[in-house]
Amino acid sequence: MSFNNVSAIGFDLFNTLIFADPETLPEAMGLLIGTLRSNGLHFDEPSFKKAYRSSALQCIEKTRQDGKETHNRFWISEALGLMGQDVAPEDPRIAATVDAYFSAFYDHCHLIPGTEEMLTKLKRTYRMGLLSNFTHGPAGWEIIDRLGLRPFFEVVLISGDLGYRKPHPMVFERLVDGLGVSTDRIAFVGDDPEPDILGAARAGLKPVLTTYVRDQKLPLVPGFAGHGSQDPDPSIPRVSNWDEFLLLLGME
Repeated sequence: MSFNNVSAIGFDLFNTLIFADPETLPEAMGLLIGTLRSNGLHFDEPSFKKAYRSSALQCIEKTRQDGKETHNRFWISEALGLMGQDVAPEDPRIAATVDAYFSAFYDHCHLIPGTEEMLTKLKRTYRMGLLSNFTHGPAGWEIIDRLGLRPFFEVVLISGDLGYRKPHPMVFERLVDGLGVSTDRIAFVGDDPEPDILGAARAGLKPVLTTYVRDQKLPLVPGFAGHGSQDPDPSIPRVSNWDEFLLLLGME
């Protein structure tokens, strides 16, 4: 696969450009449960955690069938229902809980080493876009801004805002439209074989699998989606660090 004609590059976010500390998800769950309880909702904690995870997995599996994005408010509502408490997903108490949950990410997300330098170098030559599967758009934007990523990209797309998630073709179409370049001239870099690599390939982009997070045995946050899928075809280029990616593009 040649990258000589590439004039734009799309990136996944989590586990591609950034990673999260191991304590992120436990802390987030603690804030979720604490916020529900502070709003008068009481339940057995182990049973709730089990119900929440089950609901999340079921909802995410459904997204794999139709591509429509899910949201944490549905998982919380359903889990509370299994605890005998009827609280609608639109209830303000659940909205506050979602915000509390994602606040745990803000101080625990970090750029993968060399990311800022790599993006600075690429921006001189390529148009760049960001396409992330992340259920809660406001939190996604907060993380992107806190890490100083927004200025590097002509287009930033978050599945929680779009209503669909990778590998649905619509989200890649939006990325292509935002970059203003034909699909055969766009590379897409991601860590997750099904949504990132197969999704990009089916959309006509040139996929690149990044394995830094896997190689470093870092936690696969934000958590539930994707990483049970098989590795893509061995012919798909793989990079374990940004120097290898720059070399793939002929920039080293």
